Amino acid sequence: MIASVKTPLILNVDDTEAARYVKSHVLTRAGFEVIEAGTGSEAIARAQVEQPALILLDIKLPDINGFEVCRRLKQDPLTKTILVLQTSASYIASADKIRALDGGADNYLFEPIEPEELVANVRALLRLGRVEQELREADRRKDIFLATLAHELRNPLAPILTAAELLSRLNPNPSSAQALAHETIKRQTKHLIRLVDELLEVSRIAKGKIDLKRKPTSVQAVVQAAMETASAIMAQREHKVSVQLPAEVLWIDGDSVRLAQAVGNLLRNAGKFTPPHGHISLTAEAQENEICIRVEDNGIGLSPENVLAVFDLFMQAEDVLEGASEGLGLGLSIAKGLVELHGGTISAASGGPGQGSTFEIRLPSITGEAPQPRHAVAPDVDASSYRVLMVDDNVGAVDMFSMLLEIEGHTVFKCNTGGDALAQVGSVNPQIIVLDIGLPDMSGLDVAREVRKRPGMEKVVLIALTGYGRKEDKERASDAGFDAHLTKPVTYQTLMSTIESLEPAKRQ
Repeated sequence: MIASVKTPLILNVDDTEAARYVKSHVLTRAGFEVIEAGTGSEAIARAQVEQPALILLDIKLPDINGFEVCRRLKQDPLTKTILVLQTSASYIASADKIRALDGGADNYLFEPIEPEELVANVRALLRLGRVEQELREADRRKDIFLATLAHELRNPLAPILTAAELLSRLNPNPSSAQALAHETIKRQTKHLIRLVDELLEVSRIAKGKIDLKRKPTSVQAVVQAAMETASAIMAQREHKVSVQLPAEVLWIDGDSVRLAQAVGNLLRNAGKFTPPHGHISLTAEAQENEICIRVEDNGIGLSPENVLAVFDLFMQAEDVLEGASEGLGLGLSIAKGLVELHGGTISAASGGPGQGSTFEIRLPSITGEAPQPRHAVAPDVDASSYRVLMVDDNVGAVDMFSMLLEIEGHTVFKCNTGGDALAQVGSVNPQIIVLDIGLPDMSGLDVAREVRKRPGMEKVVLIALTGYGRKEDKERASDAGFDAHLTKPVTYQTLMSTIESLEPAKRQ
């Protein structure tokens, strides 16, 4: 059976009845379904309700001019994807057309318009609209795929990382071979975790979905944190690293974690593409109203073509050092996105292959003296012994975390489905429930909501431990009653720090 093709709906907006009739008649004869509006307010209301494929919008309206109507339509999430073809017999200068297009119009025609020209423009815009819709749908499916992929990859990574921690605690005095094996497992697992995180990160940055926690931040603190993240690869390759910072504190308005991530990505990139025993330097200085952070190396360098493309997604140099090709080629793209979200710029330079590379980050500086940020006091992870209910369909993850918790003196109850969790809650009376979201029988969100309804469970600490880590996932968890949301895999220290910060002992 051949599927029927829906006739495109067009909203024709014109306060002149005769002109409106002529355009509607032309479009109807061309096979379109047409509805009408005579004012700007009516046009906005009908667009929100009827959701036409295209709006044919006159500029000169009695209440709101067409420029403003278009602007409001494009700012409203309900109508922003509707195509707008603006027309006018009065506003016929180039400046009027530019104003309309800058305001969000998809095209602009001067009246009078020949019927064939009107129909051809409408059809052309509808074709573009269908392509845009297909791209949006593909983008949506990509986001779903990445979120699902991250969840499925994080699930097995979680028990691997926890098992490595457990082995270290079970055998505090391992042989050199055992210690090397433990360290290798942890290091490579963390590398896999970083690859998964980068895949999701680059998608969020491209959509502007990164929430920056901005505050006065010292460049010195950013550099210190960045050096810590890159220290492993530099130590492994025995690089000679120099850091030069000014004596006075340099301040920027930014998210210290994200900026350290950006600088750290530059340092890791330098570490990967600089031969063993090579030189890497990091400098920071104030220049007028900017802070310049520069990372230089004497590594393999960049060809002129690669200098231009080095920040592209999945970019990898053709001739690389052994081991340098590890990764997805996302680090520099992520650094660029994070810097630009802070209103800064990032650039690369090189004298050519074999001549090393220089990367510069420039960020707006804070004028005057900013206050020194307060440092949070780390919670005491051994303050109390708790009754913990662990709920996860990944049996290995439950077993590994449970053993770690029991070693530290906590009482742990385990189950692998939402139904079992609800059945056990009343009898075990947990102080803490660590709950997966993607359970086989029901959503962890529904489990959390049901737990919160039960008498005596109002104050229990609910922690989501899940492979789903998008902003919307965290918001849904909070709405369901969770106190905290942790994205797999997490270390035992992270879990216990989160628990202590929520003070379950004081809730009883």
